Amino acid sequence: MSASNKPSESIGLNPLIFTIPQEILLQIGTGSVLLAILGGKAAAQTLQTLGQVSEEVFRGDRLPALKFPTGIESESG
Repeated sequence: MSASNKPSESIGLNPLIFTIPQEILLQIGTGSVLLAILGGKAAAQTLQTLGQVSEEVFRGDRLPALKFPTGIESESG
C-alpha cells in the first residue's frame, strides 16, 4: 500500500465527541478579526466626533458676554 492511498487524518480541533475542521476555525477567526477592526474604526471615529462636539461647547462665541465695569474706582487715602 503506497502513502497516497492511506486515509488522511482530519486536521483541526478535536473536542471529545467531534472534530472541527481547520477551515471552519480559520473562517471563524477571520470573521472575528474583521469585526474587531471595523469596531475599532467605528469607536475611534465616534470618539473623534465627541471630541469635536465638546470643543464646540467651550468656544467663546457660544458663551454669555460678561459685563465688566467701565471705570476704575480710585482709592481715596
